[in-house]
Amino acid sequence: MTISFTVLGEPVGKARQRVTRFGTYTPQVTVMYENLIQTEYRRQCRDHRFDDKQPLRMEVRAEYQIPASASKVRKAAMAKGEIRPVKKPDWDNVGKVVSDALNKVAYRDDTQIVECLVTKFYSDRPKITVKIGPAV
Repeated sequence: MTISFTVLGEPVGKARQRVTRFGTYTPQVTVMYENLIQTEYRRQCRDHRFDDKQPLRMEVRAEYQIPASASKVRKAAMAKGEIRPVKKPDWDNVGKVVSDALNKVAYRDDTQIVECLVTKFYSDRPKITVKIGPAV
């Protein structure tokens, strides 16, 4: 069974842990985005959880806001997918924030993910769309 869900808003990547003299901490932006991903997963997928030993495949489609400063021609090309975002956050940080957020929610641990595809596009409605299913 493959499940999918969408998180509206500009995609956010996993930020590195910060180190202080008092210890380490995860930046608040990352914590809030992971909580949003968990909330949307639970709302849209009704707490579906994959078997603890099942190898999984994940697809993440990150859609970024088309810049207002772009010309009409560039905006049209961005909307068609002819121009893709070459900007932060990096594709691996987007995948990481999603896979970490779903630990103990959709699956036991993100070590179960044996395949992952992360793509970046532009859109008038920024969001991430996540599909998770058994690896073949």
